Amino acid sequence: MSTGYRALMLGVSLMGIAAMVEARETPVKVAPPKAPATAAQDAGPDARRRAEAIVARMTIDEKIKLAHGLFPPMAAGKTTDTLIPSAGHIDGIARLGVPLVRESDASLGVANQVEQRKGDVATALPSGLATAASFDPEIARAGGAMIGAEARAKRFNVLLAGGVNLTRDPWNGRNFEYLGEDPLLAGSMAGAHIAGVQSNHIVSTVKHLALNAQETGRMVVDARIGEADLRMSDLLAFQIAIERGKPGSVMCAYNKVNGDWACENKHLMTDVLKRDWGYRGWVMSDWGAVHSTAKAANAGLDQQSGQELDKAIYFGAPLKAAVADGSVSQARLDDMIVRYLTGLIETGAYDTPMPAAEAPIPYARHATVAQDAAEAGIVLLKNDRDMLPIARTAKRIVLIGGRADVGVLSGGGSSQVRSVGGAPIEIPLTSGAAMSFARYTYHASSPLRAITAAMLGAVVTFVDGKDTEAAARAARDADMAIVFATQWTTEAQDVPTLSLPDNQDALIAAVAKAQPRTVAVLETGGPVLMPWIDAVPAVLQAWYPGQRGGEAIANILTGRVSPSGRLPITFPAAASQAPRPAPVNLDRLTSVEAQAAANPANAAAIQLESFPVDYVEGADVGYRWYEKQRQRPLFAFGHGLSFTSFAYRNPVVTGGRRLSVTFDVVNTGRRAGADVPQIYVAQAAADGAGTAGAGTATPMRLAGFTRLTLKPGESRRVTLTAEPRVVAQYDTALPGWRIAGGRYRVALAHDAADRSQLLTTTLEPMTMKP
Repeated sequence: MSTGYRALMLGVSLMGIAAMVEARETPVKVAPPKAPATAAQDAGPDARRRAEAIVARMTIDEKIKLAHGLFPPMAAGKTTDTLIPSAGHIDGIARLGVPLVRESDASLGVANQVEQRKGDVATALPSGLATAASFDPEIARAGGAMIGAEARAKRFNVLLAGGVNLTRDPWNGRNFEYLGEDPLLAGSMAGAHIAGVQSNHIVSTVKHLALNAQETGRMVVDARIGEADLRMSDLLAFQIAIERGKPGSVMCAYNKVNGDWACENKHLMTDVLKRDWGYRGWVMSDWGAVHSTAKAANAGLDQQSGQELDKAIYFGAPLKAAVADGSVSQARLDDMIVRYLTGLIETGAYDTPMPAAEAPIPYARHATVAQDAAEAGIVLLKNDRDMLPIARTAKRIVLIGGRADVGVLSGGGSSQVRSVGGAPIEIPLTSGAAMSFARYTYHASSPLRAITAAMLGAVVTFVDGKDTEAAARAARDADMAIVFATQWTTEAQDVPTLSLPDNQDALIAAVAKAQPRTVAVLETGGPVLMPWIDAVPAVLQAWYPGQRGGEAIANILTGRVSPSGRLPITFPAAASQAPRPAPVNLDRLTSVEAQAAANPANAAAIQLESFPVDYVEGADVGYRWYEKQRQRPLFAFGHGLSFTSFAYRNPVVTGGRRLSVTFDVVNTGRRAGADVPQIYVAQAAADGAGTAGAGTATPMRLAGFTRLTLKPGESRRVTLTAEPRVVAQYDTALPGWRIAGGRYRVALAHDAADRSQLLTTTLEPMTMKP
């Protein structure tokens, strides 16, 4: 989300500125996991009818009371209920049984960004990209269930968690929170996470609707894209997440979309979300994202969040006046509150009281959830000469850089968790848009200690890497060198470059020159450039690996766990390969935002100018852009190596009404391991282009995937069925989805660039509702 002290920064510095596969011989159909429904969800329309009956008994003032929420750090004296320092607070209505709502940021754990709750810790998951890299919705669901359990124990019943914004630019400061560049993967993983959260009878949101694709200038950027392209990319990710997770609430974004603020965008909130998708819950604003009363309410915004961070309490007295004068109808106000209550009822939050005091939390058990996610999401990018796992003959191992002696890096912003074990490094920012709510923070999970414990009999030492020559000497004297490189990213500001900061590229190059047995471990918020890649035989992408990251990295490096992560995002070979070869307006906006942060008293006079960003790639986000432009990235979407090997044999493709591929997955190596087979689909050109060996201008799209674990020599027959909306095109004239009849190309692949097994089939024409 976008709250916590990150939102406090916005309020101060910018106020006033505008499938599971079973072991059997017969084919196994791989379907998306379905969240267990609560009794209220099973009731369907009954939840809304119940909400309508409650609202019918309310006074106008009680309805208005529920239409806007407090931001606790700035809301002292505005409620008689206990304010827990957190993201949001909405009083209940005792006479009607409407519960008090307390909201927390919780993308990666129950957040406590700058320790507004002194001493309060929580379990910290690895970054969203790490979870997405598992390609396993069950991993996402387990993480959500863990976070939801801790949130309920801490007396929160609405979590601002479920980010599904697609990665369009590799330098977006918030990429680490999200789930990559593909709508099927991101939507599937987000839906599973949301379902996990809500299994605790609390609300999870899905956010940020829509096209919140950059952080610098996010309060003013106008995202421009065509209707069909938007439906086939970012909105498809939201649609899948909502279908599979059934979140109680949706959060609209800061930015504009095609000229209208996202929280005033009738097309997004009413036409698409509520009409086309039949969404029954409520739309809450992001914190500081409301600009009006009547326009926002009539467009479909149901609740103003963190009211102190907006220029006015738009959904307070002004909303009551708007209902009185008819500019907002009584029916619209009633619908706003009915939707709020429906979201609470359907998730079980309405009828499941919060504990009167904090309940005990099984932190040790929850830590294994974080470690499992990290181990499943770490990606082995390169492993020449089988450099990994570390051989037992390596008796002298030197770890270099990245503060690997004390912990692992985490990303900054509203998702920041103060993890169990503490923060061995926590450095406040002195400049930039994020300085009031983000800190440069490590989790206390030391790779040095974990590797030392795993490599009994070896001498494992650490060199900080600040002196490149000293690091090279230490590497030369060892049997193996492991360089830990870091890139810190944060909400509210984009990174200026994809190069590693602080001269780390030179450090890696110098170490690799001195020691041919060098491994690079990357703790980054997303893709980085690797000018040293040819000289380094093994590279591990560890992302921000969470509070058990050191142990997870050690288990992968030493072979206790076979790597199985796959990239949920393309790693470019050069920044120029991206649709926009540099961050949009970064220099100008960074300067203006810094002025506002440094001069809060004059912030309202420091104006950020709205500017458009035209998403020229349209629906061809990420790997689709690379294929369309015939560009070869450094590492493709879906790429990831293992300590074993897998083959796909005997594929049979079926067409007609539904496209599917049945095939054998065989572990051809000598170790057990997990694999992620993928299918990519595109319509074949009428002239024969696009058949095996031919090029095409139509990029293929990920249409199905699964994750399965096999023993050495084990074979399993698998069926992957394509998501029909990925096969289709969105037709604005219908409106809806249209699968054109004819031939389709299907790639059974290890990653988005793999075309070693191309198949064709014929599909019947079909249309689907929007």
